[in-house]
Amino acid sequence: MQAPRPEDACEIPQNDIRGSFMMVNSSGRASGQKAHLLLPTLKENDTHCIDFHYYFSSRDRSSPGALNVYVKVNGGPQGNPVWNVSGVVTEGWVKAELAISTFWPHFYQVIFESVSLKGHPGYIAVDEVRVLAHPCRKAPHFLRLQNVEVNVGQNATFQCIAGGKWSQHDKLWLQQWNGRDTALMVTRVVNHRRFSATVSVADTTQRSVSKYRCVIRSDGGSGVSNYAELIVKEPPTPIAPPELLAVGATYLWIKPNANSIIGDGPIILKEVEYRTTTGTWAETHIVDSPNYKLWHLDPDVEYEIRVLLTRPGEGGTGPPGPPLTTRTKCAVLSLGWACDPSVAKSSFHSHSNFQLQVQSFLCTSFELK
Repeated sequence: MQAPRPEDACEIPQNDIRGSFMMVNSSGRASGQKAHLLLPTLKENDTHCIDFHYYFSSRDRSSPGALNVYVKVNGGPQGNPVWNVSGVVTEGWVKAELAISTFWPHFYQVIFESVSLKGHPGYIAVDEVRVLAHPCRKAPHFLRLQNVEVNVGQNATFQCIAGGKWSQHDKLWLQQWNGRDTALMVTRVVNHRRFSATVSVADTTQRSVSKYRCVIRSDGGSGVSNYAELIVKEPPTPIAPPELLAVGATYLWIKPNANSIIGDGPIILKEVEYRTTTGTWAETHIVDSPNYKLWHLDPDVEYEIRVLLTRPGEGGTGPPGPPLTTRTKCAVLSLGWACDPSVAKSSFHSHSNFQLQVQSFLCTSFELK
């Protein structure tokens, strides 16, 4: 089959993968000119393996170009290659495997891409593409990659676990839905048939949902995991200030007003932070009821009260909400008369000694009872 024009692609009919073949003559072509072989969409229910043979030939023993393989999931973007070879001339046909861990209800499509190199005449060919109902013999198979949820600004870590033998020559990376690649930093061999790798994703600066998958390139081919979601949540903040319910000289009753928020729930902790408007100190109390009473306050003092909300996970406490600024009441001035019992009555006209008891605070206003 002659290679299609750069703007075209050869697509194999559904259920007709076996016997798929592509041969590209790179002679007389411009550098970067491409031809594509598109396999039909695959909807697999169990572990399987795709294998194929490729061939690079040239009269002058210079490589005619490159061969890339892409795996497009659920009709999404093509992204970057999961397997590729370039700069070689093969001695006959070479076998490679693709261990793709994408299962029903998700579906995927494998795309072979030949890229010509100007001034390097030769042939690039793909043959005998097969879907096998058993694991690959050389390419590692990934276990299911789990979703990761973090709060804004926190470290997000994916763990890629694969069945197969690990080699120091293998290349492991994390591939985003848009194709951007991130190298995996730590690889650990669990046993002779299983290994794991972890990678930290730095893109957690804002609320978002993105998709990542693990890819490994080994001598025998490539393994590709399912896509998992990185969910970045924004810690909650109340929209409105607390509501003032009642005021006393030494207390304030408030309603936190935590139902309307900016950010994400669920809310697992409510706290009230308060301070005097002229002071530098602040106290924080946990709120476990719809209304809350602040005790032991000073009379006739202005306070600033804010609400803090927390969602699950590290860094889940959001910034304080808008403040409620209010003043406690002035203390009451109380007067009372008390007779001194040490003074004895000597006669009907005897004088009694009385003592005035006064309790007061310095206030801007007062009430006399």
